[in-house]
Formats: sequence, C-alpha cells, structure tokens
Amino acid sequence: MWVGVAFLSALMLGLYDVAKKRSLTGNAVVAVLWFNTLISTLIFLPVVLDAELSLGVLDGSMLSYEPAELSSHLLVAIKAVITLSSWICGYYAMKHLPLSVVGPVNATRPVVVLIGAVLIFGERLNLWQWAGVIVAILSLYLLSRSSKKENVSFTSIHAIAMFAAMLLGAASGLYDKYIIWQHSLDPLFVQSWFSIYQLAIMSVIALVIWYPRRGSDKFRWSWAIPLISIFVSLADFCYYHAISMDGSMIAVISMIRRFSVVVSFVCAALIFEEKNIKSKAIDIALILIGMVLLAIGSV
Repeated sequence: MWVGVAFLSALMLGLYDVAKKRSLTGNAVVAVLWFNTLISTLIFLPVVLDAELSLGVLDGSMLSYEPAELSSHLLVAIKAVITLSSWICGYYAMKHLPLSVVGPVNATRPVVVLIGAVLIFGERLNLWQWAGVIVAILSLYLLSRSSKKENVSFTSIHAIAMFAAMLLGAASGLYDKYIIWQHSLDPLFVQSWFSIYQLAIMSVIALVIWYPRRGSDKFRWSWAIPLISIFVSLADFCYYHAISMDGSMIAVISMIRRFSVVVSFVCAALIFEEKNIKSKAIDIALILIGMVLLAIGSV
C-alpha cells in the first residue's frame, strides 16, 4: 500500500514541476511564488483552525494534529526559511532553463541528502550506496555535456541557482529528519504551519523586491499557478502518509519519488517541445539507476 502512495507522490511531484514551468514562462518569479505560498496556506488553513481552536471537526482523521509548543513553531519557521530559499533559487532556474535539465538535476537530491547524513548524522555508506552516488555524479556530468547543445552552461548564474536550489532542498530534507524524527513533530503540523510561515516571509519579500518593480517585472495570472500549490501539497501529503505506514522504508520511498523526473521529462518533450530529448533520456536513465542502487543499499 505504501509503495502505491509513494508512486502517487512521485506523479504529483512531476506535475508540480510542469505547473511551475508553465506558470513561470514570461512571468514574474516572486509574484508567482507569493501566490503559490498563499494558495498552499489556504489549503491547510481549515486544518490549522480546527486544531488550534479545538473545533474537533477533523478529530480522528488524517487531517488532524495536536497543537505544539512555541519551540516547535520555531523549528518549523527555520524549515520555512530553508525551503523558501530553495524555492526562490529553483523558480528562477526553472524560468530560464529547460525543464528537461532542471528536473534531472533536482532528481539527484537524495545523493546530497545521503552525503549530508554521513557528515551530520554519522551514517556510513555501503558499496551499493557508493555505486549509486558515483552513477548519479556521472549522470550529471553527461547532462552538462548534452545541455551545451542548447547553450546551457552549468557555470551560468541560472545553473548556479539550480544547483543552489537542489542543495538547499537536500538541506531541507535533512532538517525534516531532524525535526520529525528527533523532535517527534507531527508531519501534518509541520506541513500546515510551514505554509503559514512561508507566506509571511514571502509577503515581505514580495513587498520589498517585486512590488516596486511591478511595472517592468510584470505578472500575469495563469490557472497553472494554483496547480503548483495543489500538486506540491498532495505530493508532500502522500509522502508523509507513506512514511507513517507500517512496514514502509524511507530509502525506497525516496527513490520512488525520484521517478517524478520521468513525468516532467515526458511533459518537457510533449508540451514544451524541448530539444535533445534522446541524449537527455540516457542521462535520466543513469540517474534512476543511481537512485535504485541507493535504495538497494539502504534497505
């Protein structure tokens, strides 16, 4: 059962990338991201109100949690800063780079998480995991070569933003492990309040950075914008639900979620008509092989 939920999360993640790419095409990045955080907050607002006001409507369901202490809110606020930093970098990269490049790079995030787990939590890699890391690094090298055919340099400012987004996203994943497993925070509490804190921070950023420049950095509404929030909320909800199920294996779930790159890659070819699809398909196959090796070594 948890495997099916994990694959559903992967599907939602792939569609999330597609919705981002569609929304950001010729659009103001900060404004799109602000609407994304607003809609995500509205999605979880009923959950927060029910829990914090003790309404009891959602008690006993998957949409209920116990209110937490102020220290727990501080931990979630820190997560919001880390994740929002990743999203800002990722949105700028997504706007200016092909989806068939951004998606595969982001798919290598588990490699960074694994290395971070070694450095921070003292975990050790076995031969399977080392093989997965090496294959993933090789795939990035090949992807950088095939991307040059589209004049995409991995040393450009947008590519640096892409890698920064991936690294910050990995940091967010490690931080999730820290606050949920070591501080025993309810995943739904984290997801709900994380959205609220993100909206607060993003509102300040939008007022300071985008609003004064709204004449030159124009925003246009797209119905793909609410889909960003819907897909990422569903992806995270399925992820947290999968890891909470009996018998679930976090390493396998993380690997399955990387199959989202297949969804975004197919859409890059069919919807956005991006180039060099065949050569990039080999790179993506290597990335998925690397993720499978990581999963085998982690079971």
